[in-house]
Amino acid sequence: MTERKILREWLPLEKKDGTVILEDLRSEGGALFLKGAMQRCEAPNQNKRIYPRRVLQREFENHMKAVRENRAMGELDHPDTSTVSLEKVSHVVREMWWDGDTWMGKIEVLNTPCGKILMSLVDSGITLGISSRGVGSTSTNEGGLDMVQDDFTLVCFDMVAEPSTHGAFMFAESVDKNMGSVLSRADRINRVLRALKGDK
Repeated sequence: MTERKILREWLPLEKKDGTVILEDLRSEGGALFLKGAMQRCEAPNQNKRIYPRRVLQREFENHMKAVRENRAMGELDHPDTSTVSLEKVSHVVREMWWDGDTWMGKIEVLNTPCGKILMSLVDSGITLGISSRGVGSTSTNEGGLDMVQDDFTLVCFDMVAEPSTHGAFMFAESVDKNMGSVLSRADRINRVLRALKGDK
C-alpha cells in the first residue's frame, strides 16, 4: 500500500496581466488582501507532481465550506504537520474560484503576530508564494511524474518564501480609491512627503 505523506506545493501569487500582488486597502478596516493562483491541475508542477482535476475539484468544494465558515486559515511558512496551529495563523482565504485548470483565490492578511510579519514582508516587496499543504499518496507514472491519488486531503494554503518558479518576482501595489490608479510603495511615500510639505 502506498504511504500517505504531507504534500506541499509552492506557487507565486501572480495574475495574467503581469501584476503579481493586489493590495486592497479597505477604508473601514485597512485590511490587506492578496489574490492569485493557488493550485493547478492536470499539469506537472516544480515537484514533478500532477493533481488530477477530479481530486482538486473535490477538495475545492470541501475547502469552500471552510471559506464560507471563516475557518480556511493558513500559516506563515510550511510546518511538517497536517494541522493548522492557531498561534501561527497569518491569513484566511476569503474567496476561491476556477480559471480553467487553475484554482484561484483571495486571502486576507490577519492582524496576528505572524500576519503582521507577512504584511511587513509584502510592504517591503519581498518575494512570496502561496503553497498548498495536504496529506495523500502518489503513484509514479511511465514518464517519471508523481500522480496524486484519490486519498489526497487538502489541509490549508500557507504563505512561503522558497521559490520554485523561475523569474516569479513579487511586487506590492496599492489601489488608490480616490485616484483610481495603482501606486507603488515609492509613489505612496512621495505623496505623503509632498502632503507634509504642502505640495500638491
